[in-house]
Amino acid sequence: MSRRAQIRMTDEELRAFVGGARTIILCSNDPAGFPHPMPMWFGLEDDGAVVMTTFAKSQKVKNLERDARVSLLIEDGEEYAKLRGVVLYGRAELVRAPETVLDCLERITVRNAGTPGASPAVMRETLRRTAAKRVAIRVRPERIVSWDHAKLGGVY
Repeated sequence: MSRRAQIRMTDEELRAFVGGARTIILCSNDPAGFPHPMPMWFGLEDDGAVVMTTFAKSQKVKNLERDARVSLLIEDGEEYAKLRGVVLYGRAELVRAPETVLDCLERITVRNAGTPGASPAVMRETLRRTAAKRVAIRVRPERIVSWDHAKLGGVY
């Protein structure tokens, strides 16, 4: 078995790893074609799509309007023997429908910050103000590459 196959995460491991992460690196392509990596809070949809929100006038949105191809990176580990990560490749869909943007923003906020002391209705109305200036970014992975060096058991 190849090293690549040995370190690949199973579907279950992948779901747990992605589900436990708070931040994902969104890499779009800037006007000159260079990677434009940006850290993003994200949410997960039932079909496996990754959703994020950003301000409609951001460089990320301009990049995605021009070229929808993206990669998304989640990684962790401080030592080589413990490195884990996943890269999701796909095409970004920009969603501008206000209620859909608000739904995504609420999902991401609850997932990452919770609702300390706020009722869901109050939180949603608070988020509505910022949602009006935002778009949602939805990426359905077309290809996934993962690694977990701990699976090598210290033998390289």
